[in-house]
Amino acid sequence: MGDLVVGARSGAPEPEGTGGRAVRSAQSGQAVQPADAGTAAAAGGRLVGAPNDAEDVVSEAAEENDTAQDSPDQAARRPQRQRSFWKELPILIGIALILALVIKTFFVQAFSIPSGSMEQTLKIGDRVLVDKLTPWFGSEPERGEVVVFHDPGGWLNDEPTQQNSNAFVRGIQNVFSFIGLMPSSNEKDLIKRVIAVGGDTVECQGSGPVKVNGVALDEPYLYPGNTPCGEKPFGPVKVPEGRIWVMGDHRGDSLDSRYHQDQPGGGTVPVKNVVGRAFVVAWPIGDWSTLPVPDTFDQKGLSASAPLLPPTAGAAAAVPAVWLLRRKKR
Repeated sequence: MGDLVVGARSGAPEPEGTGGRAVRSAQSGQAVQPADAGTAAAAGGRLVGAPNDAEDVVSEAAEENDTAQDSPDQAARRPQRQRSFWKELPILIGIALILALVIKTFFVQAFSIPSGSMEQTLKIGDRVLVDKLTPWFGSEPERGEVVVFHDPGGWLNDEPTQQNSNAFVRGIQNVFSFIGLMPSSNEKDLIKRVIAVGGDTVECQGSGPVKVNGVALDEPYLYPGNTPCGEKPFGPVKVPEGRIWVMGDHRGDSLDSRYHQDQPGGGTVPVKNVVGRAFVVAWPIGDWSTLPVPDTFDQKGLSASAPLLPPTAGAAAAVPAVWLLRRKKR
């Protein structure tokens, strides 16, 4: 009969060596012994022969079926698998590049100093950060500020653009310059200090000093050994409204407003050409510094409209005083 041992209803004792207990069949009354180890393993490690065992199997199968058919809400509450880091990386890089482009366009841009015209304030190779935000709100350049501006025409005709000879490196530089992470080598921009603004009269005779509206400027930022006028005395020049007069701090090595008086605008620069104000030297770390407006530009009487302010203020104060005096007399 093989491994299956069948006992009679007479109540014969269980054969020895079967390795399991008998399960009585409800229908035939026969004692059915467990199969051998291989058959038991094939049955999933369970003894299937009695009605109770069959019900257990059916119950477990029903539970598995219920789990497979969860409602959408239950499925939504299950934790989702996190997206792979390598799949998220391109998205993060794209967001970073977009933010950099927005910052460069509307807020801050880096520029490199290619010449010594602003020494000692700015050295060749310095990287400065330029504020491009305030001009969007109508702010205009003020005396003493260091500003970056587009060539108004003819100032950089003889200046070649500085580009890397390696095409691959040049391509990377162009991409990074476009998004504002590197200074551009293609744009013809200049950096100078604003000396006078629209409505001012500026001049420098002999060895100086430079005068704005008749007030002499003490210029501690000049390159050592330079005179205020350099080798190019000028003026007096009346700066038109909407334009600025600019000069380099290294007066002996700066082709600034003094050298372009024969061009349209008389050497002045349109305010609309101003990219923004340079406010900090960001690189190299050893040259890090801010670029504040020197105290010499805070002198009283420097503004062209300053002499008119006291009489105007006095007249404004006299009006209510006269009105109160007349009311008391009534």
